[in-house]
Parts: sequence; structure tokens; C-alpha cells
Amino acid sequence: MCSYITERTAIMGSAKGRQGWMAVDTAVIYYDHPTHVPLDHALNIDFVDSRSHERVAVELSADSARELVARITAALDSGDAIHLGSREPVKGAAP
Repeated sequence: MCSYITERTAIMGSAKGRQGWMAVDTAVIYYDHPTHVPLDHALNIDFVDSRSHERVAVELSADSARELVARITAALDSGDAIHLGSREPVKGAAP
């Protein structure tokens, strides 16, 4: 059964597509049947340039997606602690 659960958010960044680097301004995230990865369901993320409609797609297992979220949070927390001058240890950051 397809869930059609879709989240969309505005982003600011770049991605490397077929033609090289491109701006991306939208992320479309959905948990559903993947196109390529051999799983029943995957977390699918499309990074989109809404002007050209080019996209870069990623399909992740649920476990991989959850671990990626945790590692992104840890990297952001550590980076903020260093770049914003915080002296206190950041929860979830690597020692």
C-alpha cells in the first residue's frame, strides 16, 4: 500500500546533478516505495531546483535515514559550538 506521506520544505543549497552543480531550493521528502533501492519502503528525498525542475534523488532505508538525521544533528551542534563560541559540551556531539 502506498502511503503518499509527503513533506516539502524550502531550502537553500547546491547539489551536483547531471549537468554539474545546480542551486536547490526545495526538498521533497516521502516514505514510500523506492524506485531503485531493493526495499519495500524507503525514505525518498528529492532536492529540487524549482526553476529548471532538475532534481537529485536519494533513497534510504529507514534505519539509514534515522542515523543520518542523528549525524546531521551532531555535526550541526558541534559546528555551532565551535563557530558560535560555546564552551559547553554539546549533547550528542562526538568527544
